[in-house]
Amino acid sequence: MQLINFIQSKTNLPVKGIENTIQLINEDCTIPFISRYRKERTGNLDEVQIGDIVKYKEQFEELEKRKKSILKTLEEQDVLTEELKQKIESTTDLRTLEDIYLPFKKKRKTKAETARKNGLEPLAKIIMSQRANDLEYIAVKYVNDEVISIEKALEGARFIIAEWINERTDIRNNIRYQLERFATINTKVVKSKIEEEKVQKYRDYFDWSESLNRCPSHRLLAILRAEKEGFIRVKVEIDDDRATSKMEDRIIRSNNESATQIEVAIQDAYKRLLFPSLSNEALNLAKEKADESAIQVFAKNLKQLLLGAPLGEKNILAIDPGFRTGCKVVCLNAQGGLEYNETIYPHAPQNDSIGAIRKINSLVDAYKIEAIAIGNGTASRETERLIKKIRFNRDVEVFVVSEAGASIYSASKIARDEFPNYDVTVRGSISIGRRLADPLAELVKIDAKSIGVGQYQHDVDQGKLQKSLDSVVESCVNSIGVNINTASSSLLSYVSGIGPKLADNIIIYRNENGAFTSRNEIKKVARLGAKAFEQGAGFLRIKRAKNPLDDSAVHPESYAIVRKMAKDMGIKVIDLIGNGAVLQKIDLQKYITNIIGLPTLQDIIKELEKPGLDPRKKAKVFTFNQNITTINDLREGQLLPGIINNITNFGCFVDIGIKESGLVHVSNLSDKFVSDVNEIVNLHQQVIVKVLSIDIPRKRIQLTLNIK
Repeated sequence: MQLINFIQSKTNLPVKGIENTIQLINEDCTIPFISRYRKERTGNLDEVQIGDIVKYKEQFEELEKRKKSILKTLEEQDVLTEELKQKIESTTDLRTLEDIYLPFKKKRKTKAETARKNGLEPLAKIIMSQRANDLEYIAVKYVNDEVISIEKALEGARFIIAEWINERTDIRNNIRYQLERFATINTKVVKSKIEEEKVQKYRDYFDWSESLNRCPSHRLLAILRAEKEGFIRVKVEIDDDRATSKMEDRIIRSNNESATQIEVAIQDAYKRLLFPSLSNEALNLAKEKADESAIQVFAKNLKQLLLGAPLGEKNILAIDPGFRTGCKVVCLNAQGGLEYNETIYPHAPQNDSIGAIRKINSLVDAYKIEAIAIGNGTASRETERLIKKIRFNRDVEVFVVSEAGASIYSASKIARDEFPNYDVTVRGSISIGRRLADPLAELVKIDAKSIGVGQYQHDVDQGKLQKSLDSVVESCVNSIGVNINTASSSLLSYVSGIGPKLADNIIIYRNENGAFTSRNEIKKVARLGAKAFEQGAGFLRIKRAKNPLDDSAVHPESYAIVRKMAKDMGIKVIDLIGNGAVLQKIDLQKYITNIIGLPTLQDIIKELEKPGLDPRKKAKVFTFNQNITTINDLREGQLLPGIINNITNFGCFVDIGIKESGLVHVSNLSDKFVSDVNEIVNLHQQVIVKVLSIDIPRKRIQLTLNIK
């Protein structure tokens, strides 16, 4: 019950929903499966809420593990009292737990420990009692070969007192409160680095001061990156006099010699022990919050990118543009298979534009090309202009496609396994073409951190980032569903309950036995047991299957209900699918059981209306201003078409068809206050922007937004 109460206190979700969700998680159910197919058990919790339950379950288990470790250590030290045990067991916060344990921690050699060994703890206790006045008379008794003077005796006692003060939870929490409320973060440039070119991008922080709790996540991460690179020094500061004064108010109860010694010990405890430790803690907490914010931004961007508009199953000609090395051209069939590849040289130094036009024209005819995908890297604009000059004998749409991460994919093991007989240039072109057809299916093959839609992604906690991004990919893949007969191993590995090993086994089975003809056949895959089938079947699609439900999100466990619905309506299942008029007449109350309730039945009806519907929009053709090819062509006040290619907490970046993306600062997104950039714009949204300013030396472009 402790676990349930802990999660409930963090989420405010219904207790019953939490209990059942935990039970399902313990039964190895995945988040997509629980949120889609176990709504009755959870009380209709969504993926985010279930994800929160999983997160806080892990936090609680980490806390409990630490408690057991501490209790065991205290037992071994023979210092565990019933009161201390109860205090530890009732703690719900890891930081508080560590504070409780602090006085009992085995310490490295400290000044206080040395003083104790020299027999000065009784003197420290006398001083802390605050009743003694003639301390020199008392301290002389503690002078020996190790403690050579009265002053050394008093100093040793103060070291012990400073440690006691450092270990007081109330003192620590008071300083934490002051750091939380009043701390500033201050930066100074390292003078020896000021002439270096790399340091110039951090020049805003050469002499910077700001309230730590108001420092935006992107600025804090930039400051910490600059510090890590050795360009600036960072300090966290509060009013030291105020902090030590509050400590004195809590500790000193007299006005005698003991009080004077305690005052000195307080100053020592604060400067040597408390402030260095707690200011670092405050900075680390601020960094954790900044990490969390940056990870959320990355996760939102990645989701939008993965769910980007697909062109669908079309014959595509893809071009990876280049100058000296030429443009790598591939022709892909509607299933993304490679039909042909060649290199053309339309640009300098060869300048064979006529030959290139002839070749592209003949390929479009020969392979019945329906769309052309051009990578947005070097020579992209020149290649786009060349292609748009060609008069094709058929309708061909031309798209410019982001190359971000394509080079990572083309050199990866996945690419080598897919196309062992082709080099990286051909693989890169294939990836560009497949991205146009289905961004999700292609981008899952690339490490999300290489796609380039994050905010300081290399500066945040890499473990937390990877976990968050994996969760986003899993959510996107399962929300769309996967064609088991065409999906790559990478895509299949993200299907609920499948994973990399079973994904490979599915590919092996498919290669040996041909296409799957039914969901039941999936059970024949090696090592794919009942649990994996239960978790994954609803997300795997079989196109043109004998049972039409196999190409829908209706789970096989609900097929019997659909058959009963069709029978009761006097028609076949195939005639029920897409038949909105009949589906609306079905009385769902008749089909409620102890296991399946109204939420699942409503999902079934919705799915039967449009089975296997892809919720993504279709790809739209977009054209940049053909007169703008470099930053030097820009003028203040120009209106330009653009595509949003990255979103951060401080605004969004817009591709306007040149090497440098322009920034629409959050203050220029709307006439109203914007708390979340994602509420105003989406990744890959086509927009009209106005040029506000151009800084050519720093290659910075400031824009304002007019949404189309």
